[in-house]
Amino acid sequence: EDGGQGAAGRPAPSGRFVRCLYAVGFLDLFGVSMVVPLMNLHIKSLGASHTVAGIIGSLYGVMQLFSSTFVGCWSDIVGRQYSLLACILLSALGYFLLGTSTTVFLFAISRVPVGIFKHTLSISKALLSDLVSERDRPLVMGRFNAASSVGFILGPVVGGYLAELEGGFYQTSFICASIFLLNGGLVWMLPWNEENTGNQEHHKDKGSNSFSAKANHDLHLKSAANRAVTNNNVFQSPWIQVATVLKKIKEIACSNLWDIFLVRFLMSVAILLYYSNFTLALEERFGVKPLFSGYLTSYSSALGVLAGCLLGPITRLYQHNTYRILLHSSTFTCTLILLYASALNIWMVILSSTFLAFSTTIGRTCIIDLELTIGGNEASGTLLGVGQSVTSVGRIIAPLLSGIAQEFSPCGPPSLAVGLALVAILIMNANKQKYCSHVKVKLKNQ
Repeated sequence: EDGGQGAAGRPAPSGRFVRCLYAVGFLDLFGVSMVVPLMNLHIKSLGASHTVAGIIGSLYGVMQLFSSTFVGCWSDIVGRQYSLLACILLSALGYFLLGTSTTVFLFAISRVPVGIFKHTLSISKALLSDLVSERDRPLVMGRFNAASSVGFILGPVVGGYLAELEGGFYQTSFICASIFLLNGGLVWMLPWNEENTGNQEHHKDKGSNSFSAKANHDLHLKSAANRAVTNNNVFQSPWIQVATVLKKIKEIACSNLWDIFLVRFLMSVAILLYYSNFTLALEERFGVKPLFSGYLTSYSSALGVLAGCLLGPITRLYQHNTYRILLHSSTFTCTLILLYASALNIWMVILSSTFLAFSTTIGRTCIIDLELTIGGNEASGTLLGVGQSVTSVGRIIAPLLSGIAQEFSPCGPPSLAVGLALVAILIMNANKQKYCSHVKVKLKNQ
């Protein structure tokens, strides 16, 4: 991470730049996870009923669902620096308003800017994918996810401590807003000119080494268009920006990426079904108290951080074949959920949770890498935004499916998850030729 040439001829981003992005991911989830566990208690203390609290929570999810694609595409148009800064500062505004929410109405208003613009992690991942070579992308993404997960583990502990103080929720919200402002300062101080110059040189080198004159010409036009977008589009009329966003979204919708997004959707729902009734199922099946379930969940989260750090050796072991890693990790995930669904004692649950933390973390990183490999880096923000929307749909559908399946048995949700994961694995096998061809092209260009 100290500079030099990347594996694909791309100048490696400076270590300070990458480490600052890791810090952005850590602080983002640290701040959010301080506040989110306390929000239900706060809105009920304001006099809201369970129904009203549920509606406000659902509205936030719906806003995230529809805004993620638009914000990701917008970051492709105006550039990562401006979009990332805007999302961080507007999220800070939302958490500041949350810290002043003394009524249910103010609470609901405070969720609007966060619901629309809280896509800082997605834009940070798109920025990383722009900067690093395709060969190193899974490793860097894994480290970014690991840094973010550490924040997610530590945040609830600090938030729970602050909640015990008088006016604890308001203090926690203001601290969260301050953390986002700190993130904005980190992003502002990044050496953007240095990285943009490196990116432009990479595009030129990549174009000069292409296999044909036509490919060279196309790549030159794309790099020139990208530089024009970054430099000029931020000053364009909002209507022109909206029209460009809609055009890029239409291009993604008409592309041949439906199968990879379907795989992401099925695996997301499968994993959400596994966790949906985890605490209740353990209590009904094995008489385990919720406290133990909480410890087991924290243990799995810690192992997920370790898995993110091990992505480098794993990708080298698989010779950077992302498709094979994703296929094997998805198969392993399916097997582990089946083991959990048929577990006869709590030790089998602990065993499945241990290895599931590794397989899900690796699979989540590889599905993003495969999206970018097939879709291309030219619209990485849009691709990540669409992927985030697909996952959001899964979050909406999974609780409904879990409730229906749980009517039949405590093992109903994980059993349904096994079926969905199998369908995802079959889709990957059916499209093996397409995925492998893109992976081969990626490896050949490195």
